[in-house]
Amino acid sequence: MEYVLAFLVGGIICVLGQLAMDIGKFSPIHVMSMFVVLGAFLGSIGVYDWLVSFAGAGAILPISGFGYALMDGVTANIQESGLLGIGTGMFAQTGVSLSAAILFSFLISLIFKPKG
Repeated sequence: MEYVLAFLVGGIICVLGQLAMDIGKFSPIHVMSMFVVLGAFLGSIGVYDWLVSFAGAGAILPISGFGYALMDGVTANIQESGLLGIGTGMFAQTGVSLSAAILFSFLISLIFKPKG
């Protein structure tokens, strides 16, 4: 049942993004930015915590989950180190994801020749 819930919630999030591009005529970068901000906002008020506990990876893997992870790291580090946690918290929680994205982007750029 966990897999079905993850699939449904993740699919609904992706459908909302696709509808924003098709009906709202937003570009993919606008939708991505909106989802990161929406995930951070919903994480800050506690709604995304409930969604993650309900759907698991279906809520964490879409790009809105990255915004949630940023805000989750900030709130955890604010409690530990005060206002300094605002700047350091987001990297403590998402540092591995950002490092992997940079590393794999670099490796792919060595293998393939960009068009342009």
